[in-house]
Amino acid sequence: MRFHLTRFAVATRFTLLEHGRNRFAMILVILFVPVWTSLAYLAMPDTPARMRLRATGEALAPHGNELTAISGALNAVTLITGFMMFAATFSGSGFDRRLAMAGYPRAHLVLAKVTALALVSAAVAAYATAVICLTWTPRQPLLLAAALFCAGLTYGVLGVVFGSLLRREVEGMFAIVMTSIIDLALQNPITSSGADNPVMRYLPSYGAMQASTAAGFSTSPVPGHLALQLTWFGLAALVALLGFRHSTRNCLPTASAAPPGPGSSTAALPAPRQTAGPSAKASGTEAH
Repeated sequence: MRFHLTRFAVATRFTLLEHGRNRFAMILVILFVPVWTSLAYLAMPDTPARMRLRATGEALAPHGNELTAISGALNAVTLITGFMMFAATFSGSGFDRRLAMAGYPRAHLVLAKVTALALVSAAVAAYATAVICLTWTPRQPLLLAAALFCAGLTYGVLGVVFGSLLRREVEGMFAIVMTSIIDLALQNPITSSGADNPVMRYLPSYGAMQASTAAGFSTSPVPGHLALQLTWFGLAALVALLGFRHSTRNCLPTASAAPPGPGSSTAALPAPRQTAGPSAKASGTEAH
Protein backbone atom coordinates (compact mmCIF):
# COMPACT_ATOMS: atom_id res chain seq x y z
CA MET A 1 0.00 0.00 0.00
CA ARG A 2 2.83 2.35 0.86
CA PHE A 3 4.44 1.61 -2.51
CA HIS A 4 1.31 2.76 -4.36
CA LEU A 5 0.90 5.88 -2.23
CA THR A 6 4.53 6.85 -2.78
CA ARG A 7 4.26 6.42 -6.56
CA PHE A 8 1.01 8.37 -6.63
CA ALA A 9 2.44 11.20 -4.48
CA VAL A 10 5.56 11.50 -6.62
CA ALA A 11 3.57 11.59 -9.87
CA THR A 12 1.14 14.15 -8.44
CA ARG A 13 3.95 16.37 -7.22
CA PHE A 14 5.67 16.40 -10.61
CA THR A 15 2.35 17.07 -12.37
CA LEU A 16 1.61 20.05 -10.13
CA LEU A 17 5.15 21.36 -10.62
CA GLU A 18 4.59 21.14 -14.38
CA HIS A 19 1.46 23.27 -14.04
CA GLY A 20 3.28 25.72 -11.78
CA ARG A 21 5.95 26.28 -14.43
CA ASN A 22 3.29 27.35 -16.93
CA ARG A 23 3.52 31.06 -16.17
CA PHE A 24 1.29 32.06 -19.06
CA ALA A 25 -1.52 29.95 -17.57
CA MET A 26 -1.00 31.62 -14.19
CA ILE A 27 -1.33 35.03 -15.85
CA LEU A 28 -4.52 33.88 -17.56
CA VAL A 29 -5.98 32.77 -14.25
CA ILE A 30 -5.12 36.02 -12.50
CA LEU A 31 -6.03 38.46 -15.27
CA PHE A 32 -8.21 36.79 -17.91
CA VAL A 33 -10.93 35.57 -15.53
CA PRO A 34 -11.73 38.95 -13.92
CA VAL A 35 -11.18 40.97 -17.10
CA TRP A 36 -13.39 38.80 -19.30
CA THR A 37 -16.12 38.38 -16.66
CA SER A 38 -16.14 42.08 -15.75
CA LEU A 39 -16.17 43.22 -19.38
CA ALA A 40 -19.08 40.91 -20.12
CA TYR A 41 -20.98 42.42 -17.19
CA LEU A 42 -20.13 46.08 -17.88
CA ALA A 43 -20.29 46.14 -21.68
CA MET A 44 -23.56 44.26 -22.19
CA PRO A 45 -26.88 46.09 -21.61
CA ASP A 46 -28.87 45.17 -18.53
CA THR A 47 -32.08 44.74 -20.52
CA PRO A 48 -34.02 41.69 -19.25
CA ALA A 49 -33.77 38.68 -21.55
CA ARG A 50 -36.84 36.46 -21.41
CA MET A 51 -36.00 32.78 -21.48
CA ARG A 52 -37.25 29.43 -20.25
CA LEU A 53 -34.76 27.50 -18.17
CA ARG A 54 -34.98 23.87 -19.25
CA ALA A 55 -33.40 22.65 -16.01
CA THR A 56 -36.36 23.82 -13.89
CA GLY A 57 -39.04 24.71 -16.42
CA GLU A 58 -39.22 28.26 -15.04
CA ALA A 59 -39.76 31.34 -17.19
CA LEU A 60 -36.99 33.77 -16.26
CA ALA A 61 -36.11 37.32 -17.25
CA PRO A 62 -32.50 37.83 -16.08
CA HIS A 63 -30.52 40.94 -16.86
CA GLY A 64 -28.57 40.49 -20.07
CA ASN A 65 -25.26 41.58 -18.56
CA GLU A 66 -25.58 39.12 -15.66
CA LEU A 67 -26.40 36.24 -17.98
CA THR A 68 -23.46 37.13 -20.20
CA ALA A 69 -21.20 37.33 -17.15
CA ILE A 70 -22.08 33.72 -16.31
CA SER A 71 -21.39 32.66 -19.89
CA GLY A 72 -18.10 34.58 -19.80
CA ALA A 73 -17.07 32.89 -16.54
CA LEU A 74 -17.80 29.48 -18.04
CA ASN A 75 -15.84 30.40 -21.14
CA ALA A 76 -12.86 31.56 -19.06
CA VAL A 77 -12.84 28.47 -16.84
CA THR A 78 -13.11 26.02 -19.74
CA LEU A 79 -10.43 27.77 -21.77
CA ILE A 80 -7.95 27.95 -18.89
CA THR A 81 -8.37 24.38 -17.65
CA GLY A 82 -8.35 23.02 -21.18
CA PHE A 83 -5.22 24.99 -22.03
CA MET A 84 -3.37 23.98 -18.85
CA MET A 85 -4.09 20.27 -19.26
CA PHE A 86 -3.29 20.37 -22.97
CA ALA A 87 0.03 22.12 -22.37
CA ALA A 88 1.03 19.69 -19.60
CA THR A 89 0.05 16.64 -21.67
CA PHE A 90 1.63 17.90 -24.90
CA SER A 91 4.95 18.88 -23.35
CA GLY A 92 5.18 15.92 -20.97
CA SER A 93 4.09 13.13 -23.33
CA GLY A 94 7.69 12.08 -24.03
CA PHE A 95 8.52 11.99 -20.32
CA ASP A 96 5.36 9.99 -19.56
CA ARG A 97 6.26 7.54 -22.32
CA ARG A 98 9.73 7.01 -20.92
CA LEU A 99 8.34 6.51 -17.42
CA ALA A 100 5.80 3.95 -18.65
CA MET A 101 8.44 2.08 -20.68
CA ALA A 102 10.72 2.06 -17.61
CA GLY A 103 8.00 0.32 -15.59
CA TYR A 104 6.32 3.21 -13.78
CA PRO A 105 2.64 2.23 -13.23
CA ARG A 106 0.36 3.96 -15.73
CA ALA A 107 -2.50 3.96 -13.23
CA HIS A 108 -0.52 6.22 -10.90
CA LEU A 109 0.29 8.61 -13.75
CA VAL A 110 -3.38 8.81 -14.74
CA LEU A 111 -4.58 9.32 -11.15
CA ALA A 112 -1.99 12.06 -10.69
CA LYS A 113 -3.28 13.90 -13.76
CA VAL A 114 -6.89 13.58 -12.56
CA THR A 115 -5.93 14.87 -9.10
CA ALA A 116 -4.09 17.84 -10.58
CA LEU A 117 -7.05 18.56 -12.86
CA ALA A 118 -9.46 18.50 -9.91
CA LEU A 119 -7.26 20.90 -7.92
CA VAL A 120 -6.83 23.28 -10.86
CA SER A 121 -10.55 23.23 -11.68
CA ALA A 122 -11.52 23.85 -8.06
CA ALA A 123 -9.14 26.80 -7.74
CA VAL A 124 -10.20 28.44 -11.01
CA ALA A 125 -13.92 27.84 -10.31
CA ALA A 126 -13.68 29.34 -6.82
CA TYR A 127 -11.80 32.35 -8.18
CA ALA A 128 -14.34 32.93 -10.98
CA THR A 129 -17.24 32.63 -8.52
CA ALA A 130 -15.63 35.19 -6.22
CA VAL A 131 -15.15 37.58 -9.15
CA ILE A 132 -18.82 37.28 -10.11
CA CYS A 133 -19.93 37.86 -6.52
CA LEU A 134 -17.99 41.15 -6.48
CA THR A 135 -20.17 42.57 -9.26
CA TRP A 136 -23.57 41.03 -8.45
CA THR A 137 -24.95 38.34 -6.14
CA PRO A 138 -26.13 35.03 -7.62
CA ARG A 139 -29.01 33.25 -5.90
CA GLN A 140 -26.93 30.09 -5.26
CA PRO A 141 -23.18 30.82 -5.22
CA LEU A 142 -22.20 27.27 -4.20
CA LEU A 143 -24.16 25.78 -7.09
CA LEU A 144 -22.47 28.25 -9.44
CA ALA A 145 -19.04 27.18 -8.17
CA ALA A 146 -19.99 23.51 -8.60
CA ALA A 147 -21.16 24.12 -12.19
CA LEU A 148 -17.93 25.94 -13.05
CA PHE A 149 -15.93 23.16 -11.42
CA CYS A 150 -17.68 20.44 -13.47
CA ALA A 151 -17.21 22.41 -16.69
CA GLY A 152 -13.51 22.82 -15.87
CA LEU A 153 -13.18 19.07 -15.32
CA THR A 154 -14.79 18.33 -18.68
CA TYR A 155 -12.62 20.72 -20.68
CA GLY A 156 -9.51 19.74 -18.77
CA VAL A 157 -10.03 16.14 -19.87
CA LEU A 158 -10.66 17.36 -23.42
CA GLY A 159 -7.30 19.12 -23.18
CA VAL A 160 -5.69 15.78 -22.27
CA VAL A 161 -7.40 14.18 -25.27
CA PHE A 162 -6.10 16.87 -27.64
CA GLY A 163 -2.63 16.71 -26.09
CA SER A 164 -2.46 12.94 -26.54
CA LEU A 165 -3.79 12.74 -30.09
CA LEU A 166 -2.77 15.95 -31.88
CA ARG A 167 0.74 16.41 -33.23
CA ARG A 168 1.17 20.18 -33.19
CA GLU A 169 0.58 22.69 -30.43
CA VAL A 170 -1.35 25.14 -32.60
CA GLU A 171 -3.84 22.39 -33.50
CA GLY A 172 -4.65 21.71 -29.85
CA MET A 173 -5.00 25.39 -28.96
CA PHE A 174 -7.31 26.00 -31.91
CA ALA A 175 -9.41 22.94 -31.00
CA ILE A 176 -9.86 24.06 -27.38
CA VAL A 177 -10.70 27.68 -28.25
CA MET A 178 -13.17 26.85 -31.01
CA THR A 179 -14.88 24.10 -28.99
CA SER A 180 -15.44 26.41 -26.02
CA ILE A 181 -16.60 29.38 -28.12
CA ILE A 182 -19.07 27.39 -30.23
CA ASP A 183 -20.30 25.42 -27.23
CA LEU A 184 -21.13 28.42 -25.04
CA ALA A 185 -22.10 30.96 -27.72
CA LEU A 186 -24.89 28.71 -28.99
CA GLN A 187 -26.35 28.34 -25.50
CA ASN A 188 -26.45 32.04 -24.62
CA PRO A 189 -29.91 33.49 -25.50
CA ILE A 190 -28.33 36.95 -25.78
CA THR A 191 -26.17 35.91 -28.73
CA SER A 192 -28.11 32.95 -30.12
CA SER A 193 -31.77 32.81 -31.10
CA GLY A 194 -31.64 29.01 -31.07
CA ALA A 195 -30.60 28.62 -27.43
CA ASP A 196 -33.84 26.74 -26.70
CA ASN A 197 -33.23 24.19 -29.46
CA PRO A 198 -33.27 20.60 -28.13
CA VAL A 199 -29.97 19.97 -29.94
CA MET A 200 -28.23 22.14 -27.33
CA ARG A 201 -28.48 19.37 -24.74
CA TYR A 202 -25.81 17.41 -26.61
CA LEU A 203 -23.16 20.12 -26.25
CA PRO A 204 -20.26 19.47 -23.83
CA SER A 205 -21.15 22.18 -21.30
CA TYR A 206 -24.95 21.99 -21.50
CA GLY A 207 -25.31 20.66 -17.96
CA ALA A 208 -22.97 23.30 -16.53
CA MET A 209 -24.71 26.11 -18.43
CA GLN A 210 -28.12 25.06 -17.15
CA ALA A 211 -26.85 24.62 -13.59
CA SER A 212 -25.00 27.94 -13.53
CA THR A 213 -28.02 29.80 -14.96
CA ALA A 214 -30.21 28.22 -12.28
CA ALA A 215 -27.60 29.21 -9.69
CA GLY A 216 -27.69 32.81 -10.83
CA PHE A 217 -31.42 33.40 -11.18
CA SER A 218 -33.33 30.58 -9.47
CA THR A 219 -33.53 28.96 -6.04
CA SER A 220 -34.23 25.46 -7.39
CA PRO A 221 -31.42 22.89 -7.09
CA VAL A 222 -30.53 21.03 -10.29
CA PRO A 223 -28.45 17.99 -9.29
CA GLY A 224 -29.50 16.16 -12.45
CA HIS A 225 -27.72 18.65 -14.70
CA LEU A 226 -24.57 18.50 -12.58
CA ALA A 227 -24.72 14.72 -13.00
CA LEU A 228 -25.16 15.24 -16.76
CA GLN A 229 -22.02 17.37 -16.83
CA LEU A 230 -20.12 14.72 -14.86
CA THR A 231 -21.31 12.16 -17.41
CA TRP A 232 -19.66 14.24 -20.12
CA PHE A 233 -16.54 14.29 -17.94
CA GLY A 234 -16.61 10.50 -17.60
CA LEU A 235 -16.98 9.93 -21.35
CA ALA A 236 -14.20 12.38 -22.15
CA ALA A 237 -12.02 10.78 -19.45
CA LEU A 238 -12.47 7.38 -21.11
CA VAL A 239 -11.29 8.81 -24.44
CA ALA A 240 -8.39 10.54 -22.66
CA LEU A 241 -7.41 7.26 -21.01
CA LEU A 242 -7.32 5.50 -24.37
CA GLY A 243 -5.31 8.37 -25.86
CA PHE A 244 -2.87 8.33 -22.96
CA ARG A 245 -2.46 4.57 -23.29
CA HIS A 246 -1.80 5.00 -27.00
CA SER A 247 0.76 7.77 -26.48
CA THR A 248 2.66 5.82 -23.78
CA ARG A 249 2.65 2.46 -25.56
CA ASN A 250 5.91 0.52 -25.84
CA CYS A 251 7.43 1.48 -29.19
CA LEU A 252 10.49 -0.78 -28.91
CA PRO A 253 10.67 -3.67 -31.42
CA THR A 254 10.02 -7.08 -29.90
CA ALA A 255 12.39 -9.93 -30.61
CA SER A 256 11.00 -12.97 -32.42
CA ALA A 257 10.84 -16.11 -30.28
CA ALA A 258 11.20 -18.57 -33.19
CA PRO A 259 14.70 -19.03 -34.65
CA PRO A 260 15.07 -18.04 -38.30
CA GLY A 261 14.80 -20.96 -40.68
CA PRO A 262 14.54 -21.55 -44.40
CA GLY A 263 10.93 -20.40 -44.50
CA SER A 264 11.50 -17.40 -42.23
CA SER A 265 11.38 -13.86 -43.58
CA THR A 266 14.42 -12.98 -41.49
CA ALA A 267 17.70 -13.78 -43.19
CA ALA A 268 20.03 -15.99 -41.18
CA LEU A 269 23.39 -14.47 -40.41
CA PRO A 270 26.51 -16.62 -40.98
CA ALA A 271 28.29 -17.80 -37.87
CA PRO A 272 31.55 -15.99 -37.20
CA ARG A 273 34.74 -17.93 -37.95
CA GLN A 274 36.77 -18.92 -34.94
CA THR A 275 40.47 -18.29 -35.01
CA ALA A 276 42.77 -21.03 -33.95
CA GLY A 277 43.88 -20.70 -30.37
CA PRO A 278 46.77 -22.23 -28.46
CA SER A 279 44.82 -25.45 -27.80
CA ALA A 280 44.10 -25.92 -31.50
CA LYS A 281 47.78 -25.45 -32.36
CA ALA A 282 48.76 -28.01 -29.75
CA SER A 283 46.37 -30.63 -31.06
CA GLY A 284 47.71 -30.04 -34.56
CA THR A 285 51.25 -30.62 -33.39
CA GLU A 286 50.28 -33.92 -31.72
CA ALA A 287 48.61 -35.08 -34.91
CA HIS A 288 51.80 -34.49 -36.86
